[in-house]
Amino acid sequence: MATVGEGVNGTSATAKSEKIPAIAHPLAEEPAEVAANINYHAKYSPHFSPFKFEPEQAYYASAESVRDRLVQQWNETYLQFHKVDPKQTYYLSMEYLQGRALTNAIGNLNIQDAYADALNKLGHDLEEVVEQEKDAALGNGGLGRLASCFLDSMATLNLPAWGYGLRYKYGLFKQLITKEGQKEIAEDWLEKFSPWEVVRHDVVFPVRFFGRVEVYPNGSRKWVEGEVFQALAYDVPIPGYKTKNTISLRLWEAKASSGDFNLFQFNDGQYESAAQLHSQAQQICAVLYPGDATESGKLLRLKQQFFLCSASLQDIIQRFKERKNGKDTWQWSEFPSKVAVQLNDTHPTLAIPELMRLLLDDEGLGWDEAWDVTTRTIAYTNHTVLPEALEKWSQAVMWKLLPRHMEIIDEIDKRFLEMIRVTRPDLESKLPNMRILDNNPQKPVVRMANLCVVSAHTVNGVAQLHSDILKAELFADYVSVWPSKLQNKTNGITPRRWLRFCNPELSNIITKWLKTEQWVTNLDLLVGLRQFADNADLQEEWASAKMASKQRLAQYILRVTGVSIDPNSLFDIQVKRIHEYKRQLMNILGAIYRYLKEVSPDERKNTTPRTIMIGGKAFATYTNAKRIVKLVNDVGDVVNTDPEVNSYLKVVFVPNYNVSVAELLIPGSELSQHISTAGMEASGTSNMKFSLNGCLIIGTLDGANVEIREEIGEENFFLFGATADQVPKLRQDRENGLFKPDPRFEEAKKFIRSGAFGSYDYNPLLDSLEGNSGYGRGDYFLVGHDFPSYMDAQESVDAAYKDRKKWLKMSILSTAGSGKFSSDRTISQYAKEIWNIEECRVPSS
Repeated sequence: MATVGEGVNGTSATAKSEKIPAIAHPLAEEPAEVAANINYHAKYSPHFSPFKFEPEQAYYASAESVRDRLVQQWNETYLQFHKVDPKQTYYLSMEYLQGRALTNAIGNLNIQDAYADALNKLGHDLEEVVEQEKDAALGNGGLGRLASCFLDSMATLNLPAWGYGLRYKYGLFKQLITKEGQKEIAEDWLEKFSPWEVVRHDVVFPVRFFGRVEVYPNGSRKWVEGEVFQALAYDVPIPGYKTKNTISLRLWEAKASSGDFNLFQFNDGQYESAAQLHSQAQQICAVLYPGDATESGKLLRLKQQFFLCSASLQDIIQRFKERKNGKDTWQWSEFPSKVAVQLNDTHPTLAIPELMRLLLDDEGLGWDEAWDVTTRTIAYTNHTVLPEALEKWSQAVMWKLLPRHMEIIDEIDKRFLEMIRVTRPDLESKLPNMRILDNNPQKPVVRMANLCVVSAHTVNGVAQLHSDILKAELFADYVSVWPSKLQNKTNGITPRRWLRFCNPELSNIITKWLKTEQWVTNLDLLVGLRQFADNADLQEEWASAKMASKQRLAQYILRVTGVSIDPNSLFDIQVKRIHEYKRQLMNILGAIYRYLKEVSPDERKNTTPRTIMIGGKAFATYTNAKRIVKLVNDVGDVVNTDPEVNSYLKVVFVPNYNVSVAELLIPGSELSQHISTAGMEASGTSNMKFSLNGCLIIGTLDGANVEIREEIGEENFFLFGATADQVPKLRQDRENGLFKPDPRFEEAKKFIRSGAFGSYDYNPLLDSLEGNSGYGRGDYFLVGHDFPSYMDAQESVDAAYKDRKKWLKMSILSTAGSGKFSSDRTISQYAKEIWNIEECRVPSS
């Protein structure tokens, strides 16, 4: 391997780069011109001291070279949208989990070979240069990754659309694993700078907090005083796959103006007071989901949500007003025929009262007209049935921070109550649960999900089972009022990042056997692999592609954890946010029972060697989730150093799980665990990524697992556990003392309590599985109930893995059945059935 600063052939990269001319070729496609353009940026867009051209410098210069082309395509896309003036979609999300942009951009632009060759000429290796990029810390889990997959599909389908989010400086956190367990430190993705974003100094909007409402003699109202911050736009280009269309993810940063800096106080030595507003502005976009256990934490979260909504809507309205297109007049009633706003979960709910405020107070519309515009513009995606995730904000906090919005929400609530009383008197008894304001004197709150359902023209769930639960349970009363308001839009993933780019060996095999690369934008074509599932040649090629990915993953695991894993063992992976309902605890209890069995030499002879990998972040204040992380690491420490067992079983915690780590784990996986309590996971999208990459799933009938199993064939899915409709009765039975634990379950818990995994006190974690009811007890997530069927399903996995031909056939059929789960399909459905927008393609020159 070449040392830092040396090229791929051992020659100094700095010396090699000196032989390449530094000439601007913004639209270069030939490797020599690409190399010249990269060198141009190294010399004339410098961010480092001269005379060095190490991998880091090569990355930034390459990124800026790619950005040249993206800027050109961006400008052409904006121009086309301006000319055609189509209806556009604006997607509001608190999270975007983008992953690395360089591989994605050169892949979508179809210039990866040119860049690989060009970097070679400059003495670098593309893989090494790509590694220099840090994942953008703009999201945490499935919600943010879904939003990023959706943007990729919007661009690829040439749809007129924008993403809106916040430019978090430190993200959620970077996860370190220490002897004490998970440790959180700030993400450093902006420590240097991001070469992908373009600051738009001309796009700045004021956003107000606190203050009071002034009432004028004519009855109109205005929100005045308080604190005002500036929202400054940063745009990140999102290129479509093999199309000129390049759309924008617009991220807002909070700033205070120079006038807010008190020079007198500063010169008087009162430095903190002098810069108080500047410091408060920095807090708004410092961290994703700041802890909200304190009053100030709650205020900050609410500030973030409103900041996103207010800046984005002001921007959308300004764009609408500027698009006269030769017309002297336009009507506000036309707004919903030009603008679709999608709320990704309840975080951007404040877009509803903010759009009303802007229309009522700034634009002078009457209530009925403003309400008509708002309700025809806004749609809402629900992502959860978990009560704690359905946001409820304290009315007192809302009145303090957003007094005008609380007046508007109060009015929406009153009018909704009146409408129900007049049109549906039969529902009057249901109103306490249906209304937006919960006026419980102990804790009066605003129910954000209710506000969304009452105000949006369309509400959708994200998997068939989830949408059915919303219709039958959570939002059943609203469905009886608005029968067509609730829809299903099963989530999807982009096949570009999640197969074509992250798994090149498998992609090439698929293209070879299907005799086309069209599957990359038409994933349904994968069904053509079914006819070859028994073909010995395909199975051999498939196995070699999987082995290449497993070896790559094994090298990565060794590098980041120091644990050596065997690529010939079954790679069994569960990666997702650590949460009790996702039941990583069941996985590790199963691993403990497996370890106990394999201590016996007789059992070892028949065993299927397995490497169990678990990864994900536990929220900083979620104590039980952090205990689970600690337990996985403690079990790994014991199992991996036990010479009797460690050639049959390894347990590895993969630290700091993010998109780039997923791009290694998913192609290298053979079994993936999606084992949430049925009825609790809205969809899940990692299950789709694993399935697409030929990984088999062990899982419950939850979220999108239901549809994945239908598509790939139930014989290719390892099913276990209670179904969603059985869960309430099982909880009731537990409360009534009818639960009889499986001996394997008891044995695993007993082994933890014996101190076998160290001196850490796991009793509080195990107590959550004990007792029949009570807060933090009673096994609410049914780990104990589902454990025996889980262990039986794991035995079926072991048996299937021993039959190599059978396993490879199942793997091929898993990929072949994944066509439905493309985000291109999901976004086409949103475009037609919710947003009513159409393709607006940039013409090829």
